[in-house]
Amino acid sequence: MLQPQVPVAAKAVVRSAVSVVVAAVVAVKVAVAANVAKPEKPISRGGDRKAIPSFLSLDFCVSLQAEKELDMKKNVLFVAAAILVCMVGCKSKSVEEKLAELNEWNDTLMEQYRTRLVALDGDEDAIEAYTDSIIDVVEDYNLKALKANLDNEVGVAALKNLYGLMDDDELAEYVDKLTAPVHGQDSAFVNGLKVALNAQKATAEGQMFTDFEVDGVKFSDFIGKGKYVLVDFWASWCGPCRGEMPNLRAVYDEFHGDKFDMLSVAVWDKPEDTKKAAEEEGIVWNQIINAQQIPTDLYGIQGIPHIIFFGPDGTILKRGLRGDDIREAVAEALND
Repeated sequence: MLQPQVPVAAKAVVRSAVSVVVAAVVAVKVAVAANVAKPEKPISRGGDRKAIPSFLSLDFCVSLQAEKELDMKKNVLFVAAAILVCMVGCKSKSVEEKLAELNEWNDTLMEQYRTRLVALDGDEDAIEAYTDSIIDVVEDYNLKALKANLDNEVGVAALKNLYGLMDDDELAEYVDKLTAPVHGQDSAFVNGLKVALNAQKATAEGQMFTDFEVDGVKFSDFIGKGKYVLVDFWASWCGPCRGEMPNLRAVYDEFHGDKFDMLSVAVWDKPEDTKKAAEEEGIVWNQIINAQQIPTDLYGIQGIPHIIFFGPDGTILKRGLRGDDIREAVAEALND
């Protein structure tokens, strides 16, 4: 777990360390009296969301204790000194060191994830469950790093790992809090998020649709024409996009008619790949092909699939629909 950088003030560090040392003395006395065994080694950082780096491990500090033949007094003093060294060492970590640790942690976890996926050998339920657990771990670790480093590049790096997992409000909160000086690619990333968040506000639920045109075909040719319209922004190479197709086909088959229609908008994709995938997926409803980043920029879409439900007059009723929520939103609107 990354620790926030603090001013190097010897007196403050010592005062903080003293309270921990006192607690350590009490803990060791209790442990000795009860003949409690030494703590087990900490879990590997990449294997569990509660794991911690070795420099914060109590085992690391206690492992410096003297051999069993030393008396309790020497043992306590040795543990106290080790904890003090750990605290001072942790608090003096540079931004570069913390950034390296963050990147190493994420790289290690992703390597473990890829290895595990191979071992699961196509078991979709197991893969989904394992992926969800990994997402939780990534979110937990990087969010703590972000909160502790809003004023430096570690926070920017953590946000890069997190932004796709955050809802719009949470993302806006941390982008506003970020005070780190940014340059080069980091600057482009942060500025891009700000532009996207502004676009999301302009196209939030309750707002009127924003029109665009691709190869002579306008979005307004399909939206605001008196029908409810479910719009799926997708790409042929996007696994989750293809995974939503059965839900979309079911909704189309059930509700298509005078009051409801659907539209697929292919983004970030090659037209020939889109056409091939559309045929494979049985897309028989309207399509806009080769939209690339035009609609995603206008609507602040940062990941796909992104499914938006529009009212008959073009008002945005729902954004970010997935799974069972798709049918629920359509059914509720049509049954009113």
